[in-house]
Amino acid sequence: MGGSGSRLSKELLAEYQDLTFLTKQEILLANPFKERICMVFSTSPTRDSLSFEDFLDLLSVFSDTATPDIKSHYAFRIFDFDDDGTLDREDLSRLVNCLTGEGEDTRLSASEMKQLIDNILEESDIDRDGTINLSEFQHVISRSPDFASSFKIVL
Repeated sequence: MGGSGSRLSKELLAEYQDLTFLTKQEILLANPFKERICMVFSTSPTRDSLSFEDFLDLLSVFSDTATPDIKSHYAFRIFDFDDDGTLDREDLSRLVNCLTGEGEDTRLSASEMKQLIDNILEESDIDRDGTINLSEFQHVISRSPDFASSFKIVL
């Protein structure tokens, strides 16, 4: 994916760009994981921008035709905020904060957050090492029938 060059001709790429009515910023604007999505899909050295090929990769992963394995792999990478290959308590806390919002009225208390993360780890951490690795994450996702259909961008 990304950076390997496009298989489309320059003319087809230009036509695709002309037919796209939303910019990548507009598509990602409302997503609470927008910075992480850009970081995961970016092939730029600073990981702060998307090339057109990166953007096509992003659309491919978030499309209906992407396999559950591909979707879960990229979801894991997006949720792994420190890019260490595991979801630890800090990653899970940041994930919950992204989903609930960080406002005073929606933020979980420290005890609520601890209880939620304890429950997540109890359910997901098969090897009991205190983190969730990719295979554990994919195992949990495989039991969620609506994951693949909800992990998408609707254009």
